[in-house]
Amino acid sequence: MNTPEAVNEVRFSSLTENIAIVEKLIDEVCESFHVKEDHYGNILISLTEAVNNAIVHGNRLNPEKNVIVKYSTHDNFIRFWVEDEGPGFDYDNLPDPTSPENREKPNGRGVFLMRNLADQCEFLEDGKIVQLDFAALS
Repeated sequence: MNTPEAVNEVRFSSLTENIAIVEKLIDEVCESFHVKEDHYGNILISLTEAVNNAIVHGNRLNPEKNVIVKYSTHDNFIRFWVEDEGPGFDYDNLPDPTSPENREKPNGRGVFLMRNLADQCEFLEDGKIVQLDFAALS
């Protein structure tokens, strides 16, 4: 992997309506870097899930706490980081949302979606940061 380009950053308070900021950012990044159309949906779903988790679970909807979204490009992929100010979580011991007892539950799919839609999904600093890589540059 070559040295990444400069890291770009967006910071906002933990309000669910601020997910619109991330959606706009995704549109701008994907257009700017000519992301393949079939990868756009994976980026949109993964990143909005990560931001929603940061707002709701990490920062507990506290508008005094911030969510930070950073991104950079490397060779032929884009890397995003979503960071919250919460205590972190045990990302290795989450209920399986595909098991019969969990299929009807209205939540619990965010991490599953991120892990399955991103080309790489890593949790850092006890789960306070999620790093998502997408091999989506043309």
